[in-house]
Amino acid sequence: MMEEKVIHYIENIIPARGQAVEMIEAYAKEHEVPIMDLVGMESLLQQLRLFQPRRVLEIGTAIGYSAIRMALALPEATIVTIERDEVRYQEAKKNIGKLELEDRIHLYYGDALDVYNQLGNEGEFDALFIDAAKGQYQRFFDLYSQMLGERGVIFSDNVLFRGLVAEKEVDNKRLRGMVKKLQKYNATLMNHPDYQTSILPVGDGLAISIKKAHI
Repeated sequence: MMEEKVIHYIENIIPARGQAVEMIEAYAKEHEVPIMDLVGMESLLQQLRLFQPRRVLEIGTAIGYSAIRMALALPEATIVTIERDEVRYQEAKKNIGKLELEDRIHLYYGDALDVYNQLGNEGEFDALFIDAAKGQYQRFFDLYSQMLGERGVIFSDNVLFRGLVAEKEVDNKRLRGMVKKLQKYNATLMNHPDYQTSILPVGDGLAISIKKAHI
């Protein structure tokens, strides 16, 4: 993971995102809403520009920041996104409306493990972005990877979890179980028979899993 001074340097040379997006970033900081950090977000967007998915499924909308950034970076894409927290869902709905992206960002309310059947009419996806409850990453992967097309790619955020996944033992009992689940998830990704995975040490760790049939 990058040194703090390098992160600040990169953040300072990233172009302005526009007033509406920067207001969402400010809101997230003020209200302690966990959105993707700026360097990690830019890395994800660049990957998406390379893959050029037409349909993206996001697990974990929060206040709509990532979905909005993806929609703006991919003008031809449709983003389907799921959020289980009602307050954040309503804030996301408001933010998406402000940017007039309702026609390209389809927002669902509910736990991603429960709303799977509601997405039947959404069809097939080209990319899956997992950025929700870290302890459920494997279940999200197993469930929603079934909705990917043959050229599908899966992005998983926070897979390094503040560097704690590199520790043999975690003192904090509350975090210990989550770290073990992420360690197991990362190992599963790296040894998956159907996907080729790389983990980028940007942001809090971004895993990119590409279907092997199209590598």
